[in-house]
Order: sequence, then C-alpha cells, then structure tokens
Amino acid sequence: MKLNEMSYTDGARQAKKRIGRGHGSGNGKTAGKGNKGQNARSGGGVRLGFEGGQTPLARRLPKRGFTNFNRKEYAIVNVENLNVFEDGTVVTVEMLKEAGLIKKELDGVKILGQGELTKKLTVQANKFSAAATAVIEQAGGKAEVL
Repeated sequence: MKLNEMSYTDGARQAKKRIGRGHGSGNGKTAGKGNKGQNARSGGGVRLGFEGGQTPLARRLPKRGFTNFNRKEYAIVNVENLNVFEDGTVVTVEMLKEAGLIKKELDGVKILGQGELTKKLTVQANKFSAAATAVIEQAGGKAEVL
C-alpha cells in the first residue's frame, strides 16, 4: 500500500453540517437554531463564564495572594550530590545535566549546603547558599558564581 492509495475507513470522517441551505437539507429555515431567542440571533449567545445572571464562579470564590511574574526559579543541587564527580573536577551546569542531578536549568542553578563533600571540586553555578560555599571551601574546593 502506498500513501496515495490510503483512504479513511467508512464512517471515520463525517461531513460538516451545511446549515441554512434549504428545507431539503433538514437544516433549512431556522438553521437548527430553533425559534427566536438570544441564541438564534446573529452574533447571539453569551460570553464565556456567563451563568445566566447568577454571580459567576470566578466572582464567588475568594481571591488570595498574587503571582510575582519576576520570580526566578532555580534548579537546586545539594552539596552531598556533588560527590559523584572525580577529585579536582570543574563542575559546570552541563556536567550536572549529564550526571542527571538536574533536569532543566530553569533560571539558573543554585547549590545548597546539605550533606558532606569529600572531593576537592571547583563548582560553577549561578547561586550558592552560604552553607554550600562553606562546605565546598572546607573540602578544599572553590565556589565560582557565573
């Protein structure tokens, strides 16, 4: 079978309703819209979220807080996870991705200070917690801010 020989199975595709095209079509005269009323008019119908004059759900529910659109979200890595690298390695963001310690870079990478570090590493990241910097330097490494 070739691509140009393929066809849809019977009943897989239904023809579009051609409304307002005469009595014989079964959808003539009022074009399936019934008699009169808001929905029968041209441009008729109600807006999205309208509930017939009842107070809409969006206005009935309490509003709390706000979303800060300037917020930065960092991919975080704890110091204890850096022990997978060899001694004396310069740890970059790409290396963290390859090692599977982070999935996405997001707005940057932040190193947190949980756990012990047994290797002497030079770690390059966008941010470091004070505890992380202390742990890395105590192990003889360096924390470099990108």
